[in-house]
Amino acid sequence: MPGTNLTRDEARARAELLSVDSYTVDLDLTTSDTTFGSTTVIRFSCSKPGASTFADLVGATIHELTLNGTPLDPAAVYRDNRIELDGLAADNELRVVADCTYSRTGEGLHRFVDPADERVYLYTQFEVPDARRVYTTFEQPDLKSVFTFRVKAPSHWKVVSNAATPEPVEAGVGTSVWNFPTTERMSTYITALVAGEYHQVMDSYAGKGGEISLGHYCRQSMAEHLDTAELLEITKQGFAFFEDAFDFPYPFGKYDQLYVPEYNMGAMENAGCVTFRDEYLPRSRQTHAFYEQRANTVLHEMAHMWFGDLVTMRWWDDLWLNESFAEWASHHASVKATKYVEAWTGFTNGRKNWAYRQDQLPSTHPVAADNYDLEAVEVNFDGITYAKGGSSLKQLVHWVGEERFIEGLRAYFKKHAFGNSELEDLLGALEEASGRDLQAWSQEWLQTSGVNTMTAAFEVDADGAFTSFAVHQSAHPDFPTIRRHRMGIGLYDSVEGRLVRRTSVEIDVVGERTEVAELVGERQPDLVLLNDGDYTYSKIRLDERSLATVVGSIDTLDDSLARALCWGATWDMTRDAEMSTSDFVTLVLRGLGTETDLTAVGSLLRNAKTAVDLYSAPASRASLKATWESGLRKLLENAEPGSDHQLALARAYGAAATSEEALGFVQGLYDGSATLDGLTVDTDLRWALLKSLAASGRADRDAVLAERDRDNTISGQENAAAALTVIPTAEAKETAWNDAVVRDDVPNETQRSIAFSFQVPGQEELLAPYVARYLDVAATIWEQKGVQRATVVLVNLFPRAIPTRETLDTVNAWLATSDANPAAKRYVREGCADLERALAAQARDAGITG
Repeated sequence: MPGTNLTRDEARARAELLSVDSYTVDLDLTTSDTTFGSTTVIRFSCSKPGASTFADLVGATIHELTLNGTPLDPAAVYRDNRIELDGLAADNELRVVADCTYSRTGEGLHRFVDPADERVYLYTQFEVPDARRVYTTFEQPDLKSVFTFRVKAPSHWKVVSNAATPEPVEAGVGTSVWNFPTTERMSTYITALVAGEYHQVMDSYAGKGGEISLGHYCRQSMAEHLDTAELLEITKQGFAFFEDAFDFPYPFGKYDQLYVPEYNMGAMENAGCVTFRDEYLPRSRQTHAFYEQRANTVLHEMAHMWFGDLVTMRWWDDLWLNESFAEWASHHASVKATKYVEAWTGFTNGRKNWAYRQDQLPSTHPVAADNYDLEAVEVNFDGITYAKGGSSLKQLVHWVGEERFIEGLRAYFKKHAFGNSELEDLLGALEEASGRDLQAWSQEWLQTSGVNTMTAAFEVDADGAFTSFAVHQSAHPDFPTIRRHRMGIGLYDSVEGRLVRRTSVEIDVVGERTEVAELVGERQPDLVLLNDGDYTYSKIRLDERSLATVVGSIDTLDDSLARALCWGATWDMTRDAEMSTSDFVTLVLRGLGTETDLTAVGSLLRNAKTAVDLYSAPASRASLKATWESGLRKLLENAEPGSDHQLALARAYGAAATSEEALGFVQGLYDGSATLDGLTVDTDLRWALLKSLAASGRADRDAVLAERDRDNTISGQENAAAALTVIPTAEAKETAWNDAVVRDDVPNETQRSIAFSFQVPGQEELLAPYVARYLDVAATIWEQKGVQRATVVLVNLFPRAIPTRETLDTVNAWLATSDANPAAKRYVREGCADLERALAAQARDAGITG
């Protein structure tokens, strides 16, 4: 039984049989609060008349079904979310009249009622295979077509889709119909509908192909937070850059950006109708890192208009062609065209570490993954597909040259416009432009798994000069690929209290040992930094002298990208149990206060807390927690009033507070009896402080509910759900478990808030019974709850907060005997890998601290 799955072989067979001429989709959004009317007419041709195939429609009640004018019995042909189509003609018309169900999980057509004002908001999310939850489809990316949407909705609503929004036509008392023009040719997963009582701001941009209408939309209760000027600046800079770089006018006419509630993803590249999670419209003060990341997301989705929407992968094996490219292009555009000129530093401090972690899990996979069915695709939206792929492309650009790379992309877009492509098509275009054979590069970088580690090996003479210098490259024995890398090597000296680059050389690393003759005779520096400039994707190791230099003087290193590489190297060494947790925490406390990249500040605060809570030796954990808490307090008190550092440190201090004195100060900040010059305790910071108080037992259920009443928004409800979850009582945990795991009526983002907050370090006794309960649920949740809810539970409720050998042995025993869905077992295995790292780090820390 296929259920909602679809295999690559099934898709290939259907694509060989069918060509889809058009979709006409009528949606009636006025029928009820739980369902909507969906009428679809698909016109398509069949290369083998008489053959059979199927159309896709998930969870619908079908009222009428005709193929080429002949009625079909839904009871006979609609089963397992597929409509069987037999005896096809050369030219066909399928008509399906159905009722479909609104979603509360962010899949299909999601319906949301804003608690702030009771207004209704709808939006679609279709990637990977969820257009079939809204209308009848042939749900695969290579069966592109044109779409004509007609939408009936309340007259006072805004209704937006892929094509330009028409003037509505009255269709009865209080209702109207929006007859959208026919779209360009596109895949089903990038069609879209957004409808409701949205606030709208319009502008335009003079593009190379004509004027582009620019719409920005959000909920009415969020209108005051829609910082349109900043968003328009980034949008127009992006269009100017991409249209020029790709030498291809924006292909979809208009460009709307819609900020929607309870969104599962960061954003989605629906053609001309891009949706974003509305947390990107902050209601409280944020650091620079937030705005840099938001700009990157805006540019990421815009890049998809060409790479993904104009030219689309044939099947999801080449998902990376979408995401890796957009990852590279958005950072490239940020640096070249916006004020966020250090975006690649942020990438190294944030996104790249996401990739390194993912690539060292047992679930690692090639960038060009073997996505043999939709279930495989669903779990591969990860750090490899995005950030490792983006890093690989950055390496490729540096290798073939930016000019040649862009030349190849231009040819690729022109050749495959409005069609589908595969990896070989892109490589062919780049090979022709660059004159390089990229097959070996593709095999090494895109079709193999794992991350390499680079180590400097050298000897020095009595005068301290290098007599030999080589780079050793290694790989994990399970993923033994040794790759070619274009890499910089930087030599840094301590000069008048600053750590400065003396020189840097670029080399090609080939094989397990690469001699670097250019450095022979150079005086040994205080810091040897491999991958200087961050051209390649590889873990790096610091030699003993370099590590001592970093630990003692990272705050004197002026180059932000060099610091990012040092931060990454020391975090890798900590995760790999080659550097003690205590030393890493000491390093972070030394460099945090002067770190200029706010993405680094955020990452370091998170990583250090993970290290303290999970990687520290149990015997000395309390002492290290006290060191971390007091160190943050000192940094907070010394931070510039009103600065981004002050805000980030205030949040972190709240999360780190365990002593009575610290918790008393947090309580004072929350209730106003304590203040810090320049720090405004706004709504989001209040919630952060309250969660800390709740986790420590200083704030009870009534206090949380009172704050929720004060913040009568969906964000307030989600924050309250999280705060109630962390209260250290058996009753709080039982309620949270029921809400996150058992109930189906909890909205997706509220469920996520609960699940994310459940595993609290320090609450091991309360959490112990949930190890067995988690494993019981993991056995069946994929089938019972669906992809979205199951993923949230499997990832977030794994017992990471109990990093003991007993926990690991229990879970490993379950893995050895369970017949759970492979996707579910993947997430459980990833959790085990985290536990194994934690135990190894604890042992290393115990060896250092005694």
